[in-house]
Amino acid sequence: MGNAVAFDSYAYVRKLRDAGLTEQQAAIQAEALVNLIEERLATKKDLAEVEAGLKRDIKELDLKIEKVRADLQRDIKELDAKTETRLKELELRMVIKMGGMILAGIGILFGLMRAWPLPVQFVPVPGQEIRQTVPMAPPGGVGSSK
Repeated sequence: MGNAVAFDSYAYVRKLRDAGLTEQQAAIQAEALVNLIEERLATKKDLAEVEAGLKRDIKELDLKIEKVRADLQRDIKELDAKTETRLKELELRMVIKMGGMILAGIGILFGLMRAWPLPVQFVPVPGQEIRQTVPMAPPGGVGSSK
């Protein structure tokens, strides 16, 4: 911190002496106060330097945050692509397994039908037309005479 604080130690010593302190006590008090002011108090210049440093640090942090954000977005896109690929592979495996189960079920059904065939019976449908043979016409046609 800079020594830019103006402090009139002589006027301070005079006020303390007027208040009833001895010259030596007033001088010690003034010296202690000057040391405190120089070591502990911040000036406007000190605050401006700190503010500039904080602004610089904030800009650096913003740049780091943007870099991390870009990295995260890239990683998310990669994960999405990997997840999409894995889901398509899973879908393909499921289709193959379902096809296999359907074929196995059909095979089992045909095997059971072959092992225990159903009895087949002919049942005429009611009202079915019965065909009758028509007598043949005499040779030479109808109404022909000899």
